[in-house]
Amino acid sequence: MTVSTHNVQQKVGSATHVDVLIVGAGISGIGSAYHLKQQCPEKSYAILEMKDSFGGTWETHKYPGVRSDSDLYTFGYRFKPWVGAPIASAQEILKYMGEVIEENGIGHYIHYGHRIMRCSWSSDDNLWSVEATRLGDGTSVIFTCNFLWMCQGYYDHENPYIPDWPDRDKYRGLFVHAQSWDPAIDYSNKRVLVIGSGATAATVIPAFAETAKHVTMLQRSPTYFFCSENKNELADRLREIGIDEPTIHRVVRAQIMYDQDVLTKRCQAEPDVVFEELKDLIREYAGEDFEFEPHFTPRYRVWQQRLAFCPDGDVFKAAAQGKLTVVTDTLDSFTERGVRTGSGEEIEADIIVAATGFRLSVMGGIPFDVDGESLDWHDTVNYRGMMFTGVPNLVWVFGYFRASWTLRVDMLGDFVCGLLNHMDGVDARRVEVALRDEDRDMEILPWIEEGNFNPGYLMRGLDQLPRRGDKPQWCHNQDYWTERNEIPSTDFNGSEFVYKGGR
Repeated sequence: MTVSTHNVQQKVGSATHVDVLIVGAGISGIGSAYHLKQQCPEKSYAILEMKDSFGGTWETHKYPGVRSDSDLYTFGYRFKPWVGAPIASAQEILKYMGEVIEENGIGHYIHYGHRIMRCSWSSDDNLWSVEATRLGDGTSVIFTCNFLWMCQGYYDHENPYIPDWPDRDKYRGLFVHAQSWDPAIDYSNKRVLVIGSGATAATVIPAFAETAKHVTMLQRSPTYFFCSENKNELADRLREIGIDEPTIHRVVRAQIMYDQDVLTKRCQAEPDVVFEELKDLIREYAGEDFEFEPHFTPRYRVWQQRLAFCPDGDVFKAAAQGKLTVVTDTLDSFTERGVRTGSGEEIEADIIVAATGFRLSVMGGIPFDVDGESLDWHDTVNYRGMMFTGVPNLVWVFGYFRASWTLRVDMLGDFVCGLLNHMDGVDARRVEVALRDEDRDMEILPWIEEGNFNPGYLMRGLDQLPRRGDKPQWCHNQDYWTERNEIPSTDFNGSEFVYKGGR
């Protein structure tokens, strides 16, 4: 099946055909579309998005105070300067993404309200067939493509993770998971209990504390927090002396990434020293006499889980002002008035908010098959966390946890476009990755080493994820500072890439 391109979607029988199909119109999908338009302008493409609007995570989450927990100078795309405070609200991020879409003519190619039901690869045709339901009218539609670019994220946007707590049906107040928050909920002058202590809890607690009667955070174990003013002194100074925004964006990104690299290495080499420095930053907002034991002394090493950013120390200001009470304990059961902890204490609340994380969703939970055989991702080995053995013409964008997600969106945009142009150059219609001769005896391991990074959602979902090898090419090492050199220098003629088929 040969179809001319020139950036036009074409009907082939009952299907709509494009060269590249991007799944998801969130931060990954929009960035990927930009790079495709810039670097492969002759390729036709479309974006399938389940929601009625772009934004992904930033469209899903509606809880009070929702904001980035990465600085926008690196979470923003490298090609569009960020102008504003480093930590931004969801609305500011959506505005930024909307500008990218409008400035680059991407909106025309987004098909909103399309839920993908199945993706099927045919080696006879060297095509992906993507079956979707158009949610507006329930119509089944089919898209075909030469290359599938999975940018739908890594968690379930519809079903958040809620532990199986005993007696939750007994509770007479309002229970809601943060991911399912309705902005119409009135929490003013209410007793609010937040269960959890990660980035989401760090976001909602300061917002609740502004008008709630009182806020309690119940945590099973403490989290590390990084407190700082919500500004970037280097960016502000460069603006003051008249430097243009593209230069400011480039220089500030470089400075932040350098600082993050230093911090990451120090967390491994001298975690106790780093923790003392984090405490000093907290004291600037909570006072010199602030007590860290037992509620703010984590049991794991710094950066073994995500470091929660606390702009202007807002969580600790709330604690110091008496608006926040922290309880470190297990949750034994729900009661009519609240919850009972493992130690027997009852915490009464009018509203209980679960900030307990999310459910991992590999490839959006979409069923895949290759030549009629159902695909189990756990049976594959990942190539740098983006391609998978036995799966042709597909890349998955999975970003960083210790650095901004979008850094890898930009990096993989270059990679995919380079790969597509290389395929054109060698007259190939199919590419997949395969273990090399020197990899045949390589030990095959879970997706990520638990001692490296071990948040609950990853540990709960390891059986869903592809596996890794013990060599750099066959894992997603979460190390931007290594990958920023290795991935751009990829040799597409390397023996790990297997090309087939001419036109």
